[in-house]
Parts: sequence; structure tokens; C-alpha cells
Amino acid sequence: MALQKNKYLKPFKNIFILILVVFAVWMLFFDANSWLIHHELNTEVEDLNNEKEYYKKEIEKDKIDLKKISTEEGLEKFAREEYYMKRDNEEIYIIEYEDSLKTKKK
Repeated sequence: MALQKNKYLKPFKNIFILILVVFAVWMLFFDANSWLIHHELNTEVEDLNNEKEYYKKEIEKDKIDLKKISTEEGLEKFAREEYYMKRDNEEIYIIEYEDSLKTKKK
């Protein structure tokens, strides 16, 4: 049994290997620039880049919508559809289908 323990501990008797192992463990886990911190920061950067792309797409959609409502007809259509505005001599009927209503599931 003593020979097996000695076989596994033999490389750690060399001071250079011992220093290298301690240095590697320190750099991977405990240092301010450790691998763990870099991994967390890289994940955060990736998430922020995805969010940036999402907002760029949303900005493009909003620019298209702004161009649509910049005309008189587009503004009237938007006001009628979104805010249910009407002219004085009109009546508005809102038709809702059963599958489009939000209901509580029991």
C-alpha cells in the first residue's frame, strides 16, 4: 500500500512541478483574471450582444411603423385600429373571436 501512495506522490516531490500545479490552480480559480471570471464575463458579453441585435431589429420595425404613420392615411388607420377613434357620424363595432380572447385556465 505504501508503494502505491508513493507512486502517485512521486511527481509532487519535484518542487518545479509542485509550483506549476499551485500556479495553475491559482490562475484558474483564485486570481482576479481567473478562468471562472472570464467565463462569466464572456457569457454576459454574449447575452448583451444578443440583446443588442434584438433592439436593432426592434428599431428597424419602429422606423417602418413611423414611416407608415407619417402620412395622413397611415395616421388615421393607426388611430382607428389602436385607439378605436371614430368620426362623429360613425359607429364602431369590435368583434372578438372566442379563440382570440385571453381566458383563465382552470
